[in-house]
Amino acid sequence: MTDALVVLVTAPSVEVAVAIARAAVEERLAACGNILPGVRSIYRWDGKLQDEAEVLLVLKTRRSRFAALRDRVLALHPHETPEVIALPVEAGSDAYLDWIAGST
Repeated sequence: MTDALVVLVTAPSVEVAVAIARAAVEERLAACGNILPGVRSIYRWDGKLQDEAEVLLVLKTRRSRFAALRDRVLALHPHETPEVIALPVEAGSDAYLDWIAGST
């Protein structure tokens, strides 16, 4: 296992995802952010089934930066309870993992 994390954040629009990604990278909370438009999310909220078009933002960071990254995403995100989940990176290219560490 490495110190690296992949953080998933859904956003209501590309513009919101870009704003979050830019802030996270500029503030060295994430090494990069990939924005994947065209996500369709089906979920239950306030007792009702929702079916929404969303954007998936994939951020790469280190475990030690996650709390600050999470708090920044929550501050910038327009939803009441946005998705902000971290997945551990089990292995990867040494050069890429070093780049994540050096960028955050």
